[in-house]
Amino acid sequence: MSKRNISTLYIVLALLFGFGIGLVYSWFISPVTYVDANPAILQADFKNQYRIVIAFSYQATQDLERAKARLSLLGDADPIGALSAQAQQMLAAGEPFEKAQPLAQLAKDLQLGYVSNPVTATPFPTFNTPTVEATVEETATNFTVTPEAGFTSEPTLFFEQTPLIPIQETITPRPTFTAVVSNSNPFNLVGQETVCDPSKQALMQLIFLDSRDNEVVGVEIVVTWNAGESNFFTGFKPELGNGYADFVMQADTVYNIQVVTGGAFVPNISAPTCTEPNGFEYVGGVLLTFQR
Repeated sequence: MSKRNISTLYIVLALLFGFGIGLVYSWFISPVTYVDANPAILQADFKNQYRIVIAFSYQATQDLERAKARLSLLGDADPIGALSAQAQQMLAAGEPFEKAQPLAQLAKDLQLGYVSNPVTATPFPTFNTPTVEATVEETATNFTVTPEAGFTSEPTLFFEQTPLIPIQETITPRPTFTAVVSNSNPFNLVGQETVCDPSKQALMQLIFLDSRDNEVVGVEIVVTWNAGESNFFTGFKPELGNGYADFVMQADTVYNIQVVTGGAFVPNISAPTCTEPNGFEYVGGVLLTFQR
């Protein structure tokens, strides 16, 4: 082996040795430590946990500006869409509605720009303190000194004791509570329309309104068909409405709709066939409107 080859070998070995020493130092001796890192660099699952914490904090404080500032740290291009998508993913994964609802509520309020469901403090009931009426009669105590003959001892005292008078207590009964009757008015189907829009093919759209035509958030819907079942809630697409929900249908499939929150049942819903002016046919959608 020539001297040039030996020199080259030594250089390569020295580089490999230095590279190994650098890895050992950076991985084990002095690894990189992140301090006050930006939440935008978090992994997707940690970002999801961050949004959940922000949503539950907002539910407790209802400080919309603070929640907005915290969400901005994640660097999402569409914070409202990210909250809505995460809420729907949680429901699709089988997590309870109570856990996903704060994210949907925060997305809704960010869309509106104000707190739509403020928390009002419930006053505690007041109780009348029992009053005690006591009458005490005080009588002077009489005593008599009677000396006995033949003795020079101390006199004997005779006391006249006044009998005790029982205390009369008057207790005012506590107030009773009146049960609050919840709004149990059922939802009824008030409108069913065929939607022929190529951008909404096979889309079942549902809108839920109260008696004042306000959209209702958090309504649970169960859609069943011969091959399965799906349940979802209104309010997870606030950009389309607080009482809006949708479901993608399949052609030649019959669906039954059950409104869990307030009772309506609509059977035999299927995707219609739409025809363009040029004769092109495609699967259309339906729009169902429910109202209390």
